[in-house]
Amino acid sequence: MTRQYADAIEGTGARIYDTRKTTLGWRRLEKYAVRCGGGRNHRTGLYDAILIKDNHLAFGGITDFDPGEAVRRARKYLEEHYVGRELPMLEIEVDSLKQLEQVLPENPDVVLLDNMSPDMMREAVQMRAKAGATCEFEASGGITLETVRAKAESGVERVSVGALTHSAKTFDIGLDWI
Repeated sequence: MTRQYADAIEGTGARIYDTRKTTLGWRRLEKYAVRCGGGRNHRTGLYDAILIKDNHLAFGGITDFDPGEAVRRARKYLEEHYVGRELPMLEIEVDSLKQLEQVLPENPDVVLLDNMSPDMMREAVQMRAKAGATCEFEASGGITLETVRAKAESGVERVSVGALTHSAKTFDIGLDWI
């Protein structure tokens, strides 16, 4: 399945990534299969990247906690607690161009553009260029083989596909000892 997605976006400059959603007990094998198919792994576990999702911003009814502030706080925490060590990747999810506008000055490593149309993502790419930000953009949310090329052509560097791990068809292999 990963190979089909990778082939579908060939020549766009974007790369296919899996997501954090894996089958319990099968994470290593599923992530290995994605790499074998030409994709990349989003992260292995909670320890190797900080991902700020929309639920984190809404936690406890905090309505004025903008995504830019979330990135500032996360980066401050990392700088205080990872002294002398390599900082993990810092990624934040946005679902509107208004949120993106708040995040761009903070320049996280990756901005996940959740459920945006290719036109919105093209506008996001233009906003990033105008702001002089160097963060990568990741298209996410309901990506299918039919939609992946248009998403990749928008100018994003990454396209994440949850189906690579949670919906891949299995191959039934029997190992019988005689």
